[in-house]
Amino acid sequence: MSEITEGAKAPDFRLETAEGPVGLSDFADKALVLYFYPKDDTPGCTKEAQDFSALAPEFAEAGATVLGVSKDSVKKHESFARKYDLAVRLGADPDGEVIARYGSWVEKSLYGRQYMGIDRSTFLIKDGVIRRIWRKVKVANHAQQVLDAVKAL
Repeated sequence: MSEITEGAKAPDFRLETAEGPVGLSDFADKALVLYFYPKDDTPGCTKEAQDFSALAPEFAEAGATVLGVSKDSVKKHESFARKYDLAVRLGADPDGEVIARYGSWVEKSLYGRQYMGIDRSTFLIKDGVIRRIWRKVKVANHAQQVLDAVKAL
């Protein structure tokens, strides 16, 4: 698998969401903020989704859609979104195929134990091309940084 880089063509995808299937081609003429996160309803992932949701009107005004992706099911995404009144779409990638395609399925370490997991990462895609990549994302201020990058496109 080749390394994903800024300026490269974005890997194609099709994911199920509570609002129906969504794919890269649906965003041909607008910006897409595609972010990968480990798990619904955990503290960091909840905060990240809330931050993106709080800025959802500004992302929309700037012509961008925000799509969060994890291995959780559509049903789990629905209850997560309802519980926290989220304003971003959540895509289900239960087999991790899209996560891997974007290089976000990585070896992690916790208390000296190695395991595979989702790298909290964000991709800004416009016209099918990756414009910006954030890896090993720290949640604080991240949504605002991404919004600033969208506005700068």
